[in-house]
Amino acid sequence: MNNSFYIDKNIEVAETLPATFYTDSNIFSNIKDYIFLKTWHLVGDIKEDLEIEGTIKPIYLYDGFLNEPLILVRNYENNYLCLSNVCTHRGNILVNSKSKLKKISCNYHGRQFDLNGKMIYMPEFNKAKNFPTDKDNLISFPIEILNDKFIFISLNPLFSLDSFKKEIQSRLSFLPFNQLILDSAKSRDYLVKANWALYVDNYLEGFHIPWVHPDLNKALDYSSYSTITFDYFNLQIGIGSSGDYCFDLPTGHIDYGKQIAAYYYWLFPNLMLNFYPWGLSINIVKPINVNLTKVSYLTYIYDESKMDIGAGSLLDKVEREDETVVENVQKGVNSRFYNKGRFSPTMEKGVHHFHLLLSKFLNLKEKV
Repeated sequence: MNNSFYIDKNIEVAETLPATFYTDSNIFSNIKDYIFLKTWHLVGDIKEDLEIEGTIKPIYLYDGFLNEPLILVRNYENNYLCLSNVCTHRGNILVNSKSKLKKISCNYHGRQFDLNGKMIYMPEFNKAKNFPTDKDNLISFPIEILNDKFIFISLNPLFSLDSFKKEIQSRLSFLPFNQLILDSAKSRDYLVKANWALYVDNYLEGFHIPWVHPDLNKALDYSSYSTITFDYFNLQIGIGSSGDYCFDLPTGHIDYGKQIAAYYYWLFPNLMLNFYPWGLSINIVKPINVNLTKVSYLTYIYDESKMDIGAGSLLDKVEREDETVVENVQKGVNSRFYNKGRFSPTMEKGVHHFHLLLSKFLNLKEKV
């Protein structure tokens, strides 16, 4: 890959990614295999998608982008699996709707698989030599469950989710994940006329809040805004301007005594988990083309009485404000006279962290 994607580890001297990263269609195409193929993706909710044993749900991982047909499975041993949704005989799609099944059957030539993906039957193959082999089984992909709730999968992960899961379980152990209920009426998709990474850049810093989000700025103490970086994820902590807007943290919590209005977690490359006193807002940033992105918002509530106060009460307004500024930046990076910028060492640690990871993955051809 192009070594112009080098990012200095010292934020005090580092320059951002070049404008071509956000505007070049070839670079955009490369991120499929170099980044999205090798990272983790939130694809479901056990209660919503795999509530009982024997449940199978087909998904297309980033339909219109990666276009990978997969099956989420909860088998009769109560294990969760992610399998290819492509028959190993002639490539037919196996499952077209969520179902409760004993086995997976292909409606093209009758090949059958058990709920672990093993081929168990194939008509008219009695004379086939060296058959079956492992190649006749469905490919299985890594799957992880966060807090007995959220389903993550990866096609070819270059890192583990262990530290991410441990951090959330540690800092959010007081939050009743089993009481988080998806509110479909408050969940929606937004189309943003900008490169997916510009949307992530914007999310990863609170620097713009006083200028872009005046109402959010009133709910947060900008001077206390902070970012903590980990290997493949980071956390922004929003301090509330009023204790009424904040978490009631238990004694002994790492942030006990602080007025925490929001925990903003980001997992490389495109997932945001935003925890508020009322529940959780999830942003999944889905690339469509080099200058068009779909952002899916999922709203999970456990205390609706707190939804109208504080940082978590302004989500739709904040999203619209972010859309406007990010779309303007997309226009700006297309300028013939703009190439790179610099990072604020105090307020853009998260963006710098993101660019370091992008540089790392885009310059790799082998496993990290």
